[in-house]
Amino acid sequence: MANQDTNLQMLESATKGFDYLFANDIEGARKHFAGSEDPFHLMGAGTIAFLEAALGMETHLVTEASRCLALSEAGAKRQIKVQQSSPSASLSTSRFPAGLEWEIVSADAVVLLGLTNALSESYMGYLQCMYSLNSAHSKFTKLYKTVFPNGIDEYILQTQCESQEGAGTVSSPPTPPPSGANHLPSASTANHLPNGTLQVPAHLKHKASFSSLASIDSTSTTATTTGPLGAPKAPTPQKSFFSRWLGSAAAASEPALPLTSGLGYHHGHAQHVARSRHGVPDGKVEEMIVAGTAFGYGLFNLIFSLLPKKIQSLVGFLGFQHDRQLALKALKVAEARPDVHGVFAGLVLMTYHGLVLLLSGYQADEARVVELYKGIVERVEKRYPDGALWILNRAKILRMSHDAEGAIKVLQDGLKPERPHSFAQADMMLLFELAWTLLGQRRYQESADSFMKITELNTWSHATYYFLSAGCYFALGKLDQAQALLNAIPGLIDKKKVGGKDLPTEVFIKKKLAFYRENQARRGGDEDRFIEAVRISPAQELAIFWNTHARIDKAIAKEYIAEVVNLTPALNVKSGVVDDIRREAANGGALASSQLAVSPVSPPNTAATATTIFSSSSSTFASSSATATANPTSPSTSLPDLDTPDELAVRCLLLGICHRTMGEYRAGREFLLEACGYQQRGGVRVNTWVGGLAMFELAVLELKEVEAIEKAAAGGAAAADGVDWVTVWLNAMKSAEDKLDYAVSLSPNTVDLSSRLDSRISMLRDEMVLKREMLGVGGRR
Repeated sequence: MANQDTNLQMLESATKGFDYLFANDIEGARKHFAGSEDPFHLMGAGTIAFLEAALGMETHLVTEASRCLALSEAGAKRQIKVQQSSPSASLSTSRFPAGLEWEIVSADAVVLLGLTNALSESYMGYLQCMYSLNSAHSKFTKLYKTVFPNGIDEYILQTQCESQEGAGTVSSPPTPPPSGANHLPSASTANHLPNGTLQVPAHLKHKASFSSLASIDSTSTTATTTGPLGAPKAPTPQKSFFSRWLGSAAAASEPALPLTSGLGYHHGHAQHVARSRHGVPDGKVEEMIVAGTAFGYGLFNLIFSLLPKKIQSLVGFLGFQHDRQLALKALKVAEARPDVHGVFAGLVLMTYHGLVLLLSGYQADEARVVELYKGIVERVEKRYPDGALWILNRAKILRMSHDAEGAIKVLQDGLKPERPHSFAQADMMLLFELAWTLLGQRRYQESADSFMKITELNTWSHATYYFLSAGCYFALGKLDQAQALLNAIPGLIDKKKVGGKDLPTEVFIKKKLAFYRENQARRGGDEDRFIEAVRISPAQELAIFWNTHARIDKAIAKEYIAEVVNLTPALNVKSGVVDDIRREAANGGALASSQLAVSPVSPPNTAATATTIFSSSSSTFASSSATATANPTSPSTSLPDLDTPDELAVRCLLLGICHRTMGEYRAGREFLLEACGYQQRGGVRVNTWVGGLAMFELAVLELKEVEAIEKAAAGGAAAADGVDWVTVWLNAMKSAEDKLDYAVSLSPNTVDLSSRLDSRISMLRDEMVLKREMLGVGGRR
């Protein structure tokens, strides 16, 4: 018992250190962890050094992180042996084997050690990282078998029952629908079922999307599933990689779960009381074991599921498998616990939901993603209101909800110098988000200042920040400042390489600089003033990769369009927005805000299917009237502003995205098709990323357009009698899938930032899987 008491005291003390860290008091946390040499405190010290090294890309901190984490792992291993060999182990009141908490510490240390090795930016470091991750993967898989012997779903179901018992509200499960039923109960019917529960159909199990969270977290007591869903079926266990490798059912399919109002947790703390084999309630050590196991196992599955497909094939060969639904469930279980791992699980979930909202382009149930995201942020922020990472995510939610100005205020308040504590590396992330948000709002001077300020806080790719700042100055017409920043970039790139190679964004930047210089020489200008050959802001091109233009207001999107529409040659696509801009310029005044509203779209008739415009054949794109201008021999004064297919393609891509953001789907589609057409005809030399990205944006447009039509019909803006929405959606998704397939073919490894597009394509496919489930058509395409 003495050992157990000592372990508990060390854990409680280390937890206080993490409280300092999460509240932004990095110095307080560092001082607290330095007060003891036990594995818990060494883990804390190593975590601080790792976060400083990783968030700020400060490689000089790698040595300290490695030292602390290695000592923590070694100490944990010693404790495991002591605990397991102790005569008092059999007298433990815990429901878990003696020393399991040290297994968690050991696995945590191995994960962070592996990631720390990768920060060394050497091939040996990468090999050490893979070895460590493989070891940690095995550790967490074994821990999962021990802590969740019947799987995560069974654990969730048990905690729900215990929570109801504690509240005296135990009720019998809902009666299953009669065989042959092809609809789940409606939301109103659900109110008459015990606790408003609905049974999830078996075909919703283990899909690679966030939809699984519906089974473990909801802020309402009434399910709001729409569309006809199939009747529940008994799940068929499917052996996964872990089951075959370890001979267990640790990762087998889980039984169906009810859609209820959550796990029985309130503000991140468990309401239920788990009991040990001696009837003693779980304590902090048990909380740490549950949260730590769920966090580690969930983190591995989620990370591997988000890797680009090409990388997934490699790690799959090495033995890493993934299940995103299971990952999100496990992380949600961890996030609901009051342990330190719960906070880290919340941070991972915040990051994931933020990525889905930012990069997938379309969300099958955006309101639910935002709701989940908000809930996690609010729970953590109540405990640590001054933490920069929670402030960051609150701002992200505002930006994703089209309140960019609100996001800017939150970020600026979070960076005020009068704050009680400061965590420089976390502040850098606030500044990074602020710079991008300001850029999206066309507040160019503030954005440029913010990007340059980042270079004072970390060492990662100063060339990227200089390039973005130069783009802001170009937009402001301050060409001297822009040229000076661009001139400094080659030297910055040579100073900073990863593993001896340029970063992907820096490869892109080097190509753009060479392109600008070549254009200036061809036009007969001074090569040292190649900024004069730039026509589209460099910052806007990078902003396309960050999907900056998808979450801006219609008025801002219109201003972006106005920046490029008057560049010569004239546009080939007819656009009402462009006509408005030119009419406004002719009248010398701004359009009234009411004129920016997009007219409601009309739904298709019942027999119509979603329009299929895509074809991989060249004839499809040949229909565009745009033609690339050959390099002329006439003087530079006679050249159009954009005289290469590379530039024309980027303009069309930017116009297509902004028109789609405004709800102008016809014009947006034509611009995107034209953008891809330049590459399809082989005229693009440098911006070879445009074709694949244009196809991706077209896929998003197909889904967004049907979504807008359906909303307009539901709101009475247009007649919708007899519309077969399931068929309309299936046709739109088939068209989108075809475009994504073609986007993949246009984006091999040789294309700039292709891995980023690969991940976005994977996310969008997941959203379509979820949409089919919501429609009740499962695997139909």
